[in-house]
Amino acid sequence: MARKNPKIKKAVKRTPVRRQGANYDVTHGGAVAVSAPDAEAQLRRSVLSCLLWENEFYEGGESVAKRIATASKAVPVSTLANLAVEARSAYNLRHVPLLLLKELVARGQGEIVGTAIRDTIQRADELSEFVALYWKDGKRPLSAQMKKGLAAAFCKFDAYQLGKYNTDAAVKLRDVLFMCHAKPKDTAQQRVWQKLIDGKLESPDTWEVNLSSGEDKRKVFERLMAEEKLGYMALLRNLSGMEAAGVPRKLVKEAILARLNGADRVLPFRFITAARAAPMFEDALDKAMQATMKQMPKMPGHTVIVIDVSGSMGGRLSAKSALDRMDGAAALAAICRGMSEDCTVFATAGSDGTRIHKTEELSTRGGMALVEEIKRAGDKLGGGGIFLKQMCDYVKAHTSDVDRLIVVTDEQDCDFGGRGAPSEADAFGKRNYLINVANYKNGIGYGKWTHIDGFSEQALKYIAVSEAYNKPRN
Repeated sequence: MARKNPKIKKAVKRTPVRRQGANYDVTHGGAVAVSAPDAEAQLRRSVLSCLLWENEFYEGGESVAKRIATASKAVPVSTLANLAVEARSAYNLRHVPLLLLKELVARGQGEIVGTAIRDTIQRADELSEFVALYWKDGKRPLSAQMKKGLAAAFCKFDAYQLGKYNTDAAVKLRDVLFMCHAKPKDTAQQRVWQKLIDGKLESPDTWEVNLSSGEDKRKVFERLMAEEKLGYMALLRNLSGMEAAGVPRKLVKEAILARLNGADRVLPFRFITAARAAPMFEDALDKAMQATMKQMPKMPGHTVIVIDVSGSMGGRLSAKSALDRMDGAAALAAICRGMSEDCTVFATAGSDGTRIHKTEELSTRGGMALVEEIKRAGDKLGGGGIFLKQMCDYVKAHTSDVDRLIVVTDEQDCDFGGRGAPSEADAFGKRNYLINVANYKNGIGYGKWTHIDGFSEQALKYIAVSEAYNKPRN
C-alpha cells in the first residue's frame, strides 16, 4: 500500500499574509486565488497531479490526502466514480484513485460503486492495496458493492499477473479472493485461483524473479526482450543495469524504439529520468519520446508555451524520484513543441527579494535538448515565484499572432506588489490555458484562463481535441 515515507522532510510552511480588507483567498505566493471554486473543480485540482502521500514544496502529503478526502464528500457520487476511473486510466496515477474509491464506498450505493472499482483497478496488486487502504483506520466489513467490484476486477488478471504481485503483504491476494467471493469465468481460471489459495502459484517469468535467482543478467535481459516479456517501464528503469551487464546497446535501443508492453502508460517525464540515469541511450529515448508526439492530435497556428522555473517548481515529484515538477513541465513543453505547427517557448521566474519577473525566450530546439535548456534556464532564472502579469506583459511585447498561450506552472503566483488583483486583460492569446502541475489548495484566480490540472500529456491532448471540436464551422 502507498504509505507516508518517514524520511521525507517536512514541507515548507509558508502561509501568505492576507492584505488588509481582502475578502479573497491567496496563493502561497500571496496573489489573488480562486476564492470559491465549485467542488468538482477543487477536487480535480487536488487529484490529477497527485502522487499520494508525497510532500510538496508548500504542503505535506498527509495534508493533501486529507484535503482530497474532504473534497470528495462535496461532489456527487457519479462525479467521484468517474474521476477515480479517469485518474487511473487517462492520467496513469496509481494510488490517489484508490483513495477516491475508498470515499466512494463510504458514500455510494448500487452498481456505480462496483463498476467504478472494477474499472479503476488495473493491476493485481491494487486489489490488496485498496483493501489495505480501506482498513487504514481499522478493520471493518466490506460492503456488498465493494465485494462485487473486487470480484469483477479479480477476474481480469491471469496467472502471470497474479503471480507477479502475490507477495507477503499485510493483505494478500488470497485474502481478497476469500473476502469478495469471486467466481471464476472458466475452469482454467478456477485452477489458477486454487493454486493461489494453496500457495502453489508459480513465480512468473519476470526480470525481478530471474535476476534474483542468480542467472546471468545479460542472458536474462536479452531473453526477456526477445520474448517481449519486459514491460516498457521496467525497460526504462533497467537501462543502466543492462549497460553494466553488457547487453548490446543495439538491442537495448531497438527495444526502446519498439515501444512495446505499456509504453502508452509511461508518463512523459519518465523518458527524462531514464536519459539522466543512462545517458548512453539518450538518443533512442529522445526518439521514443518524440514518437509519442506523432500520435498526439496537432495544434495548428502559433502556440506560445511558458514554463514556470521558479523555486517551488524544484520540488521533487516524490521522495524517491530524482525529478522535480520543472522536469514534468519541461517534458510537456517538449511534447507541445512536437504537437504544434509553430511554437515559441519561454521560461519565467521571479527575482528573490525584488518582486521583479525574469523571462527569456528559448531556442527552437525540441525533445531532450529543449528539456535540458529549460533546466538551465531554471538554474539561471530560478528563485522567486512566478509573476504572471509581468510575464504576460513581456511575452505579449515579444510575440505576435498568438493562437494559444499555455503556461505550465504550480500556480503559486506572487504578482500583486500592492496593486491589487491583476487585470482581466493579462491573458492575451486567442485561447489561454494554465496547466497546473501541483495540487495546492489555491491557484491563480483571475484573468480569462482555462484551468487544466495534471502533468500527463493528457493535458495537451485536451487542448488540441477541445479546440478541434469547438472550432468555428462554416
